[in-house]
Amino acid sequence: MTLVPDQVKLVSVSTAVPPNLISQRDAASVAHESFSARYDDFERLVKVFESSGILKRYLVRPLDWYLQPLGWSERNAAYVEGACALFVDAASRALVDAGLSADDIDTVVTVSSTGLATPGIDARVAERLGFRSDVERVPVFGLGCAGGVTGIGIGARLAQSRPGSNVLVVAVELCSVAFRLDKLTKENIVATALFGDGAAACVLRLGETGLASVEFSGHHTWPGTLDIMGWSVDDTGLGVIFDRAIPPFAEANIAPALQSILGRHGLGLDDVDRFACHPGGAKVITALERALSLDQGTLDHERSVLAEYGNMSAPTALFVLDRAVKKGLPPRTLLTAMGPGFTASCVSLQAAA
Repeated sequence: MTLVPDQVKLVSVSTAVPPNLISQRDAASVAHESFSARYDDFERLVKVFESSGILKRYLVRPLDWYLQPLGWSERNAAYVEGACALFVDAASRALVDAGLSADDIDTVVTVSSTGLATPGIDARVAERLGFRSDVERVPVFGLGCAGGVTGIGIGARLAQSRPGSNVLVVAVELCSVAFRLDKLTKENIVATALFGDGAAACVLRLGETGLASVEFSGHHTWPGTLDIMGWSVDDTGLGVIFDRAIPPFAEANIAPALQSILGRHGLGLDDVDRFACHPGGAKVITALERALSLDQGTLDHERSVLAEYGNMSAPTALFVLDRAVKKGLPPRTLLTAMGPGFTASCVSLQAAA
């Protein structure tokens, strides 16, 4: 299989994390101090810190910051400042790897769902990075964990429609600003065990050279599933919603959804050489392996990314993609993620021979 000249190419993919590293053991200790005396079922739930498959995570603020009484304004200010820094870091790396400067970029697709910024993060960093005044900005909000994969699909279609243009896709999420000490719920405690902060960026353009060709992208949204995942909003900030168990839902539903998307392009699950999946948690990874008839342990990049960074929402799948690219992509890789909607998003990538 060779790269097709008239397909959009993935030219580069890069990642970035904030400076504050926390071990899962320390996170569990802080959670114990914060919740155990106020939540009767905590001793049962605290096991998620060990079973999550996570060893460490990176946070936008030092751990002590999260133990203060925080309102929406403080949380969102931390989001804006941290998201700008991570955007610049990830985008700069992607540009260097692509052999480009910021003024070579024609379109910026910015994916984020963990805070609000108007003007957007892309506008706030435009002068710092050196974007042209005519750069087109495309903000994408509300896709959660599926956002990074969807962002690549959107970026590829924009690059396809404008031959010769360079499209920069940046996914940046600061899940930690939604850590809540006031919410004594199972969902909130599980969130403190799973989520971290990070960013990823890639450059896409129509042409003959690149790491891989974007073959196609696709989506599947299940009816009646709005309550599976999302945010609640109150004066204190965002609050995580997990209304149903995601691993069993994924195991029962992901294969038919992906088969439907592949079928529209004359392909089946057996035509995929490597599934690169968003690692929502250890149980989600195992559920995906079962659903896709993969041997246990096949999703190795997913487990290693989860262990080292936790679930960073939208960028996480691109961290997996980065590892897959560095190891060497097989002929066809299907990059997948699930997010609020409840939606599955995928992008098919063809590697050079």
